[in-house]
Amino acid sequence: MSLAAADLPSDPDQLKAFALSLQAALGDAEAELKATNLRIEKLEHQLQVLKRARFGRSSEKLDRAIEQLELTIGDLQETRAEAEALEAAAATAEGRAPPVRKVRGPKRPLPSDLPRETHRHEPPAACPACGSARLSVIGEDERQVLEWVPGHFKLVVHVRPKVSCRACETITQAPAPSVPIERALPGPKLLAHIAVAKFCDHQPLYRQSEILARSGVELDRATMAEWMGRLAFLLRPLADRIGERVRAGASLHADDTTVPVLDPGRGETKTGRLWALVRDERPWAGAAAPAALYLYSPDRKGEHARSLLERCRGFLHADGYAGFERLFVPDPATGEARLTEVACWAHARRKLYDAKEGSPATQEALRRIAELFAVEETIRGRPPEARLAVRRQETVPRLAELRAHLDSTLARISQKAKVAEAIRYATARWDALCRFTTDGRLEMTNNAAERAMRIPVLGRKNWLFAGSDEGGARAAIFYTLIATAKLGDLDPEAWLADVIDRIGDHPISRIDELLPWNWRPPDHQAA
Repeated sequence: MSLAAADLPSDPDQLKAFALSLQAALGDAEAELKATNLRIEKLEHQLQVLKRARFGRSSEKLDRAIEQLELTIGDLQETRAEAEALEAAAATAEGRAPPVRKVRGPKRPLPSDLPRETHRHEPPAACPACGSARLSVIGEDERQVLEWVPGHFKLVVHVRPKVSCRACETITQAPAPSVPIERALPGPKLLAHIAVAKFCDHQPLYRQSEILARSGVELDRATMAEWMGRLAFLLRPLADRIGERVRAGASLHADDTTVPVLDPGRGETKTGRLWALVRDERPWAGAAAPAALYLYSPDRKGEHARSLLERCRGFLHADGYAGFERLFVPDPATGEARLTEVACWAHARRKLYDAKEGSPATQEALRRIAELFAVEETIRGRPPEARLAVRRQETVPRLAELRAHLDSTLARISQKAKVAEAIRYATARWDALCRFTTDGRLEMTNNAAERAMRIPVLGRKNWLFAGSDEGGARAAIFYTLIATAKLGDLDPEAWLADVIDRIGDHPISRIDELLPWNWRPPDHQAA
């Protein structure tokens, strides 16, 4: 999927404007590539200096500096590869020959004993020019693809014999098989394995390089970084389409978490943010498949939250972040707000639990909240009307009793106590906390978004930081794809491998066929 596959406007003025936009994008990409190449060269020199300094002695400080540079250079190399893919797509869309750039391969020749799998692509039985069946073989072309089978590599060899027609001397050959990255070695399963290992299993590329080397093939960080950058460009339209489906939901869950990001100019890390938006209708038997959208921002300004949600309408489960508040304010023109806030009882309960200090009153509040959660368990997966009826009968009276208990407790204790602060957190949001009793599609908690944050949070513990803002944005693409596949109970590596194999030739008008909830395994498709 590329810009070359986009529908061209038929109006001459629109076509001219389209060409100008491509030229502008191409100019920006070329300038960015030049700056990125210079920066990579500088950082690689620093990395080699640090590695030489470490030789002969072990230093935790040096090891950390080397890891930081490995991640920074890897992110820059991914960014460069993504920009090169955009430049090539823009050139193709303008009718120009794309620049020919050699894509990195393994550092050393592939092992001679690597398992091989040969696919022969036979030419047609008759000459396509004159129809004669008098064909003779005059040679053949081979293309090697390095593929990954769980636990080991294999080499897939595509053989395409050339035949010549004895009647009219036309040379015929089967078309070359499509590959995910032109002029590159990796097959779709290998690319999917590297992506899932990095963004789902939290293994940075330089660590994967060491792991894969044990299978006999040396793939350095720079090689895999270039592959991941081009793969991100290839998969971005699919992630964007998932985002459209998520934002169309009437009941959404949002959350964010910190992402330490390297800031080479200051020699330390800064704090970026990763946002998650989840649409999950399974608790109320909705028809839409669950999906998650991730976006990265360099800070936590409210404008990023609004950018994530500006096209959304309906209900938003959130944690009380101030950046969302403007979305809950009614529009003076229409009198309606874009979104209606649904607060999270898990947050309210957690604050009471953390501040309980052995108080019997707080223990009683926690017991009453536990009863509310017990009611929710009995209606999970039922239609909205049935859920709403149970809540009106069992939950609403319990909420009234809980509010009376919290108010009486707050009147008896010191207003400076932690318990008082926890109670005020709940009472200040009481309407939003009770909103789930007004619509059967709503949830009592924002746990769907918090579960979606587990993938990046676990990764953050492993790789400690992102290499750049561009790396954070690229990670959001892969998190969107992998998390949505997991929500649909798919093996993300199997799904990605098949999508990567097909997406380069797939019409963008039929991109919905590749979405996780529409996908069928290759053997099912063949059947």
